[in-house]
Amino acid sequence: MIGAGMGGLAVAARLAAKGHSVAVYEQWHGPGGKNAGFERDGFRFDLGPSTLTLPAVYRDLFLKTGRSLEDSVDLREVDPAFGYHFSDGSRVVLPGAGVGACANAMQDGLGGDCDHEWRALLRRAGDIWSLTRSDVLGRPLDGYRDLFPLATSARSLRTVAPWQTLRGLGRSTLQDPRARMILDRYATYTGSDPRRAPAALVTIPFVEQTFGVWHIGGGLHGLASALHRRCEDLGVQFHFNTTVERIITDADGVTGVATGTEAVSADVVVADADARTVYGRLLDDPRARTARQRLNRMQPSFSGFVLLLAVEGRTPGIHHHNVWFPQDYDAEFDGLFADDPAPLVDPAIYACVPDDPAMRPAGSESWFLLINAPAHDPAGLDWDAHREDYADHVLRVLARRGVDLRDRLKWREIRTPADLERTTLSPGGSIYGMSSNGRLSTILRPSNRSAVPGLFLVGGSAHPGGGLPLVGMGAEIVADEIGRA
Repeated sequence: MIGAGMGGLAVAARLAAKGHSVAVYEQWHGPGGKNAGFERDGFRFDLGPSTLTLPAVYRDLFLKTGRSLEDSVDLREVDPAFGYHFSDGSRVVLPGAGVGACANAMQDGLGGDCDHEWRALLRRAGDIWSLTRSDVLGRPLDGYRDLFPLATSARSLRTVAPWQTLRGLGRSTLQDPRARMILDRYATYTGSDPRRAPAALVTIPFVEQTFGVWHIGGGLHGLASALHRRCEDLGVQFHFNTTVERIITDADGVTGVATGTEAVSADVVVADADARTVYGRLLDDPRARTARQRLNRMQPSFSGFVLLLAVEGRTPGIHHHNVWFPQDYDAEFDGLFADDPAPLVDPAIYACVPDDPAMRPAGSESWFLLINAPAHDPAGLDWDAHREDYADHVLRVLARRGVDLRDRLKWREIRTPADLERTTLSPGGSIYGMSSNGRLSTILRPSNRSAVPGLFLVGGSAHPGGGLPLVGMGAEIVADEIGRA
């Protein structure tokens, strides 16, 4: 196993529970990958995912490998969940679950006919989810033929509408531009542009509002810690601070991996690493040519600029998840995918501020600020030279939008796209590996079973995509495929 991110841990646990001998090689000093945490002076932060949706994926994982999820972590439902703030001063506060309750909240905040429009949107989303949950997201996907079940019914094809973008769906369903901004934001869950990402991403708010928004006491990185413990209990061997430099193959397929100090034999190799790293640096095998060509046709996801803020006092009107939208949201996506990218001048600002005593000293707040940022290019912007200035700029923008934290800061920590690239080895610090930009993104995304016998891929850059639920689903696919091999 290459990598101890969430996908690698989940595959390792499933395989070990079935009796396989599993060894994991991880270049970092601990487990979790992008789902890492940070602690200082009693303040704790998640550095990666800040919410868990579709907990059934991890309930299944934990039940099939030992004790239940609830017995392993402190799982808490978040309500209210989201506070959305707009440049005209209006806002929407969404509950953590319930399509009807969320539609009512949209109506309360935006007026017009938002209630009925949001319900109609989520009905369509539910239909898409029913069609794609098992036939697309829950099974191996190697090419166009695997999508034929969706094309056999004209009604199913119209429902999924692979030719429609998320922005197009919003325009045809939601009259209020602020409601469309909320919908557009879900494209960022996959590091994508709503103007190019498929309408099927509307299933993200459907899952969120149907199955709830969840937090884990002490932080989401606790899920990685619990899964690591589960793997150890099952006999998985971990080799941290160990970088895999090459995947070894012969005419029959995979034979093992090479680290800096040894060659390790293996019948099966699972790579929980960015597919560009796997196919571009680790694997020298002509059978990988088609996969490389597909990757070259995809656009990497964007990255993120992160501020970890230790804040004195409590902030009125702040929720677990908060978003301050800019006046011109399109300018953000223009900048993120520009040919000559630069830090966004007027970005959307996301803040996770958990009301969790385990994550903050009494009378204080732990603020995780995320600003979408172009993927890092070593030949472009020098993030190390501009990190402090841009952090100051972000805090000024937040102050202009009504929340000034500057006089209450005890300290701050900064994480740039360059930092993310260094710590996770994700090219450019791309959060989700590959974006969902383009109608062919689902087909082009690397398959879990590679063309090299014995080599499998898992994680956010492989099928079915990024985010905790999809990564967990991909791990189940890989474990099942190995079991059938």
